[in-house]
Amino acid sequence: MNLTTPALLFPAISLLLLAYTNRFLTLAQVIRQLNASADRSAPLVQCQLPGLKRRITLTQYMQGFGVLSFLLCALSMFALFLEAQVTGQLMFGASILTLALSLVLSLVEVLISTEALSVVVKDLEQAARPAEVSGS
Repeated sequence: MNLTTPALLFPAISLLLLAYTNRFLTLAQVIRQLNASADRSAPLVQCQLPGLKRRITLTQYMQGFGVLSFLLCALSMFALFLEAQVTGQLMFGASILTLALSLVLSLVEVLISTEALSVVVKDLEQAARPAEVSGS
Protein backbone atom coordinates (compact mmCIF):
# COMPACT_ATOMS: atom_id res chain seq x y z
CA MET A 1 0.00 0.00 0.00
CA ASN A 2 1.35 3.42 -0.87
CA LEU A 3 0.50 6.98 0.10
CA THR A 4 -2.04 7.47 -2.70
CA THR A 5 -4.45 4.81 -1.41
CA PRO A 6 -5.64 6.75 1.67
CA ALA A 7 -5.30 9.99 -0.29
CA LEU A 8 -8.11 8.78 -2.54
CA LEU A 9 -10.44 8.65 0.46
CA PHE A 10 -9.68 12.24 1.50
CA PRO A 11 -12.03 14.10 -0.89
CA ALA A 12 -14.85 11.61 -0.31
CA ILE A 13 -14.72 12.13 3.46
CA SER A 14 -14.59 15.91 2.99
CA LEU A 15 -17.71 15.85 0.82
CA LEU A 16 -19.45 13.55 3.27
CA LEU A 17 -18.70 15.93 6.16
CA LEU A 18 -20.09 18.80 4.08
CA ALA A 19 -23.30 16.82 3.46
CA TYR A 20 -23.56 16.04 7.19
CA THR A 21 -23.14 19.73 8.02
CA ASN A 22 -25.92 20.64 5.59
CA ARG A 23 -28.21 18.05 7.18
CA PHE A 24 -27.37 19.40 10.63
CA LEU A 25 -28.15 22.96 9.56
CA THR A 26 -31.47 21.86 8.07
CA LEU A 27 -32.34 19.97 11.25
CA ALA A 28 -31.45 23.02 13.35
CA GLN A 29 -33.65 25.19 11.13
CA VAL A 30 -36.62 22.82 11.50
CA ILE A 31 -36.23 22.79 15.29
CA ARG A 32 -35.97 26.58 15.45
CA GLN A 33 -39.09 26.94 13.26
CA LEU A 34 -41.02 24.57 15.51
CA ASN A 35 -39.84 26.54 18.55
CA ALA A 36 -41.01 29.83 17.00
CA SER A 37 -44.33 28.31 15.91
CA ALA A 38 -47.50 29.48 17.61
CA ASP A 39 -48.82 25.91 17.84
CA ARG A 40 -45.70 24.22 19.14
CA SER A 41 -47.77 22.30 21.69
CA ALA A 42 -49.90 20.80 18.90
CA PRO A 43 -50.04 16.98 18.87
CA LEU A 44 -48.32 16.82 15.47
CA VAL A 45 -45.37 18.83 16.77
CA GLN A 46 -45.18 16.91 20.04
CA CYS A 47 -45.12 13.51 18.32
CA GLN A 48 -42.13 14.64 16.25
CA LEU A 49 -39.98 15.69 19.22
CA PRO A 50 -38.60 12.20 20.09
CA GLY A 51 -37.53 11.73 16.45
CA LEU A 52 -35.89 15.14 16.39
CA LYS A 53 -33.96 14.31 19.57
CA ARG A 54 -32.77 11.01 18.05
CA ARG A 55 -31.78 12.79 14.84
CA ILE A 56 -29.71 15.34 16.81
CA THR A 57 -27.87 12.54 18.61
CA LEU A 58 -27.33 10.54 15.42
CA THR A 59 -26.07 13.61 13.58
CA GLN A 60 -23.62 14.30 16.40
CA TYR A 61 -22.26 10.74 16.22
CA MET A 62 -22.15 10.52 12.44
CA GLN A 63 -20.22 13.80 12.29
CA GLY A 64 -17.91 12.60 15.06
CA PHE A 65 -17.18 9.31 13.31
CA GLY A 66 -16.74 11.17 10.01
CA VAL A 67 -14.15 13.48 11.58
CA LEU A 68 -12.43 10.51 13.25
CA SER A 69 -12.31 8.76 9.88
CA PHE A 70 -10.76 11.86 8.31
CA LEU A 71 -8.18 12.10 11.11
CA LEU A 72 -7.29 8.42 10.87
CA CYS A 73 -6.94 8.74 7.11
CA ALA A 74 -4.57 11.70 7.55
CA LEU A 75 -2.55 9.81 10.18
CA SER A 76 -2.45 6.80 7.87
CA MET A 77 -0.97 8.96 5.11
CA PHE A 78 1.57 10.36 7.56
CA ALA A 79 2.55 6.86 8.75
CA LEU A 80 2.94 5.70 5.14
CA PHE A 81 5.00 8.82 4.42
CA LEU A 82 7.29 7.78 7.29
CA GLU A 83 7.38 4.29 5.73
CA ALA A 84 5.59 2.71 8.70
CA GLN A 85 3.59 0.33 6.50
CA VAL A 86 1.81 -1.73 9.17
CA THR A 87 0.81 1.33 11.20
CA GLY A 88 -0.40 3.11 8.06
CA GLN A 89 -2.42 0.10 6.97
CA LEU A 90 -4.01 -0.34 10.40
CA MET A 91 -4.94 3.33 10.57
CA PHE A 92 -6.36 3.20 7.05
CA GLY A 93 -8.43 0.14 7.99
CA ALA A 94 -9.70 1.93 11.09
CA SER A 95 -10.50 4.94 8.93
CA ILE A 96 -12.62 2.83 6.62
CA LEU A 97 -14.42 1.21 9.55
CA THR A 98 -15.26 4.54 11.19
CA LEU A 99 -16.40 5.87 7.81
CA ALA A 100 -18.68 2.84 7.40
CA LEU A 101 -20.09 3.38 10.90
CA SER A 102 -20.72 7.02 10.06
CA LEU A 103 -22.57 5.98 6.90
CA VAL A 104 -24.74 3.48 8.81
CA LEU A 105 -25.66 6.20 11.32
CA SER A 106 -26.46 8.48 8.40
CA LEU A 107 -28.81 5.87 6.97
CA VAL A 108 -30.59 5.50 10.34
CA GLU A 109 -30.98 9.29 10.52
CA VAL A 110 -32.48 9.36 7.01
CA LEU A 111 -34.94 6.61 7.97
CA ILE A 112 -36.06 8.56 11.04
CA SER A 113 -36.39 11.69 8.92
CA THR A 114 -38.56 9.96 6.33
CA GLU A 115 -40.69 8.46 9.11
CA ALA A 116 -41.31 12.00 10.43
CA LEU A 117 -42.27 13.17 6.95
CA SER A 118 -44.75 10.29 6.70
CA VAL A 119 -46.40 11.50 9.92
CA VAL A 120 -46.77 15.00 8.46
CA VAL A 121 -48.18 13.65 5.17
CA LYS A 122 -50.67 11.51 7.10
CA ASP A 123 -51.75 14.58 9.09
CA LEU A 124 -52.19 16.56 5.87
CA GLU A 125 -54.31 13.77 4.39
CA GLN A 126 -56.50 13.67 7.49
CA ALA A 127 -56.92 17.45 7.38
CA ALA A 128 -57.98 17.26 3.72
CA ARG A 129 -60.65 14.57 4.30
CA PRO A 130 -63.14 16.77 6.23
CA ALA A 131 -62.81 19.43 3.52
CA GLU A 132 -63.62 16.81 0.86
CA VAL A 133 -66.65 15.59 2.81
CA SER A 134 -68.05 19.10 3.41
CA GLY A 135 -67.41 20.06 -0.22
CA SER A 136 -69.54 17.12 -1.52
